Parts: sequence; structure tokens; C-alpha cells
Amino acid sequence: MFIRLRLKSKQLEKLLDRLHQAYAGGQLRLVKRIHTILFALEGKSAADIAEILGMSEQCARAYVTAFILKGLDSLVYHRPPGRPARLTKTQKRQLEQLIDKGPEAAGYDQGCWSSALIQDLILTRFGVEYSPQYLAEFLKNLGYSYQKARFTSDHLDDVSEEQRDWLKNRWPALLREAKAKKAWILFGDECSFAQWGSLSYTWARRGRQPTVPTS
Repeated sequence: MFIRLRLKSKQLEKLLDRLHQAYAGGQLRLVKRIHTILFALEGKSAADIAEILGMSEQCARAYVTAFILKGLDSLVYHRPPGRPARLTKTQKRQLEQLIDKGPEAAGYDQGCWSSALIQDLILTRFGVEYSPQYLAEFLKNLGYSYQKARFTSDHLDDVSEEQRDWLKNRWPALLREAKAKKAWILFGDECSFAQWGSLSYTWARRGRQPTVPTS
């Protein structure tokens, strides 16, 4: 099922303003709801939107239907009355395992855990929403701290076929030729520019500096 929507420029501007407000307020449910509308404007199907945002197709269709009927007034998320749900002990252990394995293992395309990323992880995996203000205290109670990571190579331990050929065939042949000709073998150093970004801070176990793989 494809969902087709069109908005005037002023309506789209108001929608994007509401998205920025949702991000600033840490309202992840509302963020996903607005992104559903934006993806629908791009012509994505309910199935595609559901896969991208980690929700059911029915939920994606319901968000779009509500927006068609009520417009921006539908983009409101009210917290349920009473004490908000919290993670169980089992869920906390599962969360710790996910954090320890790193963001990439959890399906994110970055190497560092930010508070917003862990907030999304908890909401996506356990259906529980923590406020950004409380989340930092929650993570500290679990034994984590916000610290600077260090880079580690994700490829130097792997020897390529070209490297094996160099070590086994080409280098011994060069040595034999140099000895036969009584020649010198000269090596030139090179200048390189780092291809990775600046080191960032990430949530990790207190007392253990995390590593971020880079190529």
C-alpha cells in the first residue's frame, strides 16, 4: 500500500518546526510519528515506513490517516496517566548487553552511544520511554559513564590476498634480484591524511575506555 500526501510549503515548514520541537523535547514517539508523515510525503509505502521506523504497518497507516483528518493537531503525544512504565530487572540486563556490544551491533550506523540513541534503543526494544533528563542518572546507576572513546583498527589484523602474495612471492623475488645485482633496496615513506572523524564521547562501562572501530 502506497501512501500519497502533498503539503503546501507553509504546511511543510510548520511540520518541520514541530519535528524540531519534538527532538528538543526528547519526545521520540512524536519524532517517529512526524517522520512517518515525512516519509509518506516522499511516496514511501506503509511497509517501507514500518521497516525504517521499526513499527507495524497498521501503526504507520493510522498515523497518516490521523494527519489527513486532523492535520498538525494529530501530532501530539500525551503521556499515559499514572506512574510511567520502567524496565524490569531482566530488561535491564538485556539493555546492558546491548550497550556493551555497541551501537552497530544494535543496528545503528555509528560507533558511539549518545543519550538520545540509548533513549531510542529502550523505546524500540522495550516500549519504554525515559526522559533525557532521567536517562543519564539511570545509566550511571547501571554502572556506565559518559567518556571519550579511542579508535581501534577494524582491518589491520586481516591479511589480504595482495599482502599474502607480496610476502610469499614478490618480496622474496625482489630480495633475490637485489642480491644478484648487489643492489640497494630503498623504501620511501609517505604522507597520509586521516579518513576518520574526531573522537567522540560515548556511554560505556565505568572504568573501561571504549573502542570505536575505524578503517
